[in-house]
Amino acid sequence: MKKIITLLISVMLPLLASGQAQINTKKVKIADFTEKVTKVVLNGNEFYDAAFQEEIAARWRISPYEFCTLEEFETLKGKDNHYFLLTTQGQFRKETAPGLQFLSLVKGGKGADKGIDNMLEVVSVPFASAEYPSGRELVFLPALLDIIQAHTLESMDHDYNAYGGLANSASNITKAGDMEIIFSEDDLAPEIPQNYIDRKFDSMMTVTDEDSADGYIIDNAPNTLVSFVVAPSDPGIGSYCYKMLIDAGTHKLYYYRRHRISARNGAGFLQEDIEKITAHRTKR
Repeated sequence: MKKIITLLISVMLPLLASGQAQINTKKVKIADFTEKVTKVVLNGNEFYDAAFQEEIAARWRISPYEFCTLEEFETLKGKDNHYFLLTTQGQFRKETAPGLQFLSLVKGGKGADKGIDNMLEVVSVPFASAEYPSGRELVFLPALLDIIQAHTLESMDHDYNAYGGLANSASNITKAGDMEIIFSEDDLAPEIPQNYIDRKFDSMMTVTDEDSADGYIIDNAPNTLVSFVVAPSDPGIGSYCYKMLIDAGTHKLYYYRRHRISARNGAGFLQEDIEKITAHRTKR
């Protein structure tokens, strides 16, 4: 965060001193978002496309939207009169193939012909394994769409959010009080021993099977945080794992961190995550 603030200051001070140049920060560049049509790009998978069409129609509220095909996206992406919501693949330096899918909101414009990485990214949310999606991502799709919308509006208001990304949400866990927290058993790293869980978890923290955990999201359970981990289906050393705690009722993102998978740290919430999550809770 210090790096982000330092970067903003170093960019802005010379311009303010001259009193001439316009400061085109990210906040400025996306100021027209609510006025432009967001093109929701369908990937051709009938099952996924049907889910996206249903959820977008039910909950997209911050801009006009239209659906388009991948072919139409390729035609339109070079112009800045549209934003695009689409699934993208992420490949990190030590990976031999993309390990993760993201839900990405980007702005069209110059440079798009060189690839999605050259488009202005508003936000990207970890979505699923690239190779073998579990299907759990569709349970969390309504929440992820709401997280994207909330972050976009916050980014339009403050460059702190625009540049900081979803990582800024990690501090929300300090405001969670004693909300109930539900962990899917598969979302905990295999290195966490049972005696550690017994010692650190309070009576409002539960580890349960995946279907039961996801039921809280489906039922929009109030005052309840549910775990969601996105990692490659066969994670190797150097791959990344993303960990989230999402309010089942409001879809607010309370915790968001990632770590690089290593021989010592597998996929899922680590002990250091549990320490951060429990630091502000009252043991009972």
